[in-house]
Amino acid sequence: MPEQEEDRRFRLPEAFRYPLAGFLAALRFLTIVPLTWRCEQDGRFFSAALAWFPVIGLLIGLAAAVLVSCLIPFFPPSVSAIAVIILLAGASGCLHLDGLADSSDGLLSARTRDRILEIMRDSHTGAMGVIAIVVVLLGKYAALSSLEGSMLIFTVIAMPLAGRCAIVLTMACLPYAREGEGLGRLFYAPSTRLTSLWALFFLAAVLIFGEWRMVFAVFVAVIVTVLFFSLWCRSKIGGATGDTLGAVCELTEMMVALAMTYGTA
Repeated sequence: MPEQEEDRRFRLPEAFRYPLAGFLAALRFLTIVPLTWRCEQDGRFFSAALAWFPVIGLLIGLAAAVLVSCLIPFFPPSVSAIAVIILLAGASGCLHLDGLADSSDGLLSARTRDRILEIMRDSHTGAMGVIAIVVVLLGKYAALSSLEGSMLIFTVIAMPLAGRCAIVLTMACLPYAREGEGLGRLFYAPSTRLTSLWALFFLAAVLIFGEWRMVFAVFVAVIVTVLFFSLWCRSKIGGATGDTLGAVCELTEMMVALAMTYGTA
């Protein structure tokens, strides 16, 4: 028995033990890529997927950068901004926007913790949810339409990458708020905090190719958004849910885009 407990203690994180399964699980969950491999049959693959969230964010960002590069020579920045917003929302099947709407309906209501969680589980979107989606989309549009050239390309790469890193960081800061099983709980693992350090390292490694001011702006936007949103979620519901994780992704994307406009006026 002591030997078995020691083996469990020093086992490699799930991402290292199931790299391909974790990548495919992350790709299937975070995007609309039509994978038929049934990764959901084993919960270990979901926890292994968490380390791949930043990688999936980078792939989405690179796709957005290619799109922008094709549009820049022929259209104004406002057209590129709309195209990027559609791509970012469509890549996940509006999963994170749905989480933002549900989170806003619950967290912005003056209700008890249990009632907030019930509201967030309701599939119907209320006024607060609609307002939150409009504000976030307008914020992204206002920021992206004011950027040009290499700054715009850097921003569209950084946005989805930072958003997926924010999900990992929030999971490291907050426990799962709901009792029993839930969609968000599937990705929690003993190595979540270690994975959050990997997410920060990966974010820094990718952004290091940009100017120091841009890298600093992205990191400040990520840390500030995750910190304040996590404190708010802890005070309202005592932790995170799948909806709040989607919300922090959308909020971080918006804040990164807005941060990149600082000093451009």
